[in-house]
Amino acid sequence: MLIVLLLGQFMALLDVSIVNVAMPTIGRDLDASGASLQLVVAGYTVAYAMLLITGARLGAMFGRRTMYLWGTIGFTGSSLVCGLAPNTTTLVVFRFVQGAAAALLVPQILSVIQMRFEGKERARALSGYASVLALGSVLGMVLGGVIVNADIAGYTWRPIFFLNVPIGLLVVAMVPRLVPADAPRGGAKLDLAGLSIAVPAVFLIVLPLVLGHEESWPAWTFVCMAVGVLLAAVFVPVEQRVAARGGAPLMRLDVLRSPGLGAAMLTLTGSMIPYGGFLFVFALHMQYGLHFSALRAGLTFVPMSVVFGLVGFYWRRLPSSFQPLLGPVSLALCAVSYVGLGVAMHDGARNNVLLWVVLSVLGAGLGGGLSPLVAQSLSGVQPANAPDASGLVTTTMQLGQVIGVAAYGTLFLSKVGTYSPHDSGHSLAVSSFWMAAFALVGVVAGCFLTRSLLRARRAAAVAAAQRAATAAA
Repeated sequence: MLIVLLLGQFMALLDVSIVNVAMPTIGRDLDASGASLQLVVAGYTVAYAMLLITGARLGAMFGRRTMYLWGTIGFTGSSLVCGLAPNTTTLVVFRFVQGAAAALLVPQILSVIQMRFEGKERARALSGYASVLALGSVLGMVLGGVIVNADIAGYTWRPIFFLNVPIGLLVVAMVPRLVPADAPRGGAKLDLAGLSIAVPAVFLIVLPLVLGHEESWPAWTFVCMAVGVLLAAVFVPVEQRVAARGGAPLMRLDVLRSPGLGAAMLTLTGSMIPYGGFLFVFALHMQYGLHFSALRAGLTFVPMSVVFGLVGFYWRRLPSSFQPLLGPVSLALCAVSYVGLGVAMHDGARNNVLLWVVLSVLGAGLGGGLSPLVAQSLSGVQPANAPDASGLVTTTMQLGQVIGVAAYGTLFLSKVGTYSPHDSGHSLAVSSFWMAAFALVGVVAGCFLTRSLLRARRAAAVAAAQRAATAAA
């Protein structure tokens, strides 16, 4: 059962990163513009982020095994169409479909693990889940480079999507045999009002950011963004009204009052926006600007990905006194790394030793930030509010990557001019310095989070001392 569940998680996670390395090849083969490539990357993540909570609700309403199965079928079918896509429009549309299918299958995985495993088996299952999360980030970039470079049967980039088809078919065949059916839970509802506002709001903000440079920033781009911001403002009272009527809002915003959650989300935003932008622009620079092969570009990410996975997996072994400081310290490492990236690669330079050091430090900053921040963001949340808080944190992380691709991708493309090593390196350096600036915003938010965590720790120590004194008396 665990293998079948983790295969689905691995497949969905792989498609977040594997496409980054293949982008330049996709662009050349389909004659895709920079904006189209941004949509190929961001479309998947936008749909995934916006429908993730809805996917979890559907699992509660109709059964988690059922939704996992249908999500896998949708993901497999859309992957096949992406691989066969004759043009950019088809690819972009079915990347959105892929993201929606991933939002249907992924939330069921952790829920089934929590339901079907107990004691040591649950701990082992969760360790396997964490390992897949770490491996997905490592293998996505490398596997993308290997597959594109292999040019299997002359299909260049297309096998990165075909890869999902046999995996998906295997999962579909095995789920009915290995995953027990679960009864739908009564009382779960969909927040259609919230969904009908949130999805257009995000699209009206993200799409103009992506298309604006290519269209020379016509008036409609600013109008769309203004309407998107207005809808985001309307979303808050609508969700509050749904909650006041006893409904199940898409996002229960009152959970933001939990100690440390708001600061943690701001810190995560300061990490994910530059990270999403980095993956996009660095892949473009390596293959368009430096003319790296897809394989070499994929292998360049290995130092970062390996350190990212190791630090993200073992951070709990750090002294407990240091763990509350991980947020600001990790974001500071990321900021330094982005500056170092600009220095190492500016004007078409190829300082490989410095680059490897920079990417390794960036991996340490990301690994020491993301996993701890997710855990710390939920530390002050009441158990009854944990599902809503988890959904809010996950959505924040995914949308952060989308905004990063849109904002930094647009900045890079607007500066690059020709794809000479000099111009591309200069554009990467400018983008990297702005990534560092935004990471510093995360450092500030991380300081507030650290203060909240230390206060909670002191309060817990005082409460424990009082209980001990009462027991002694």
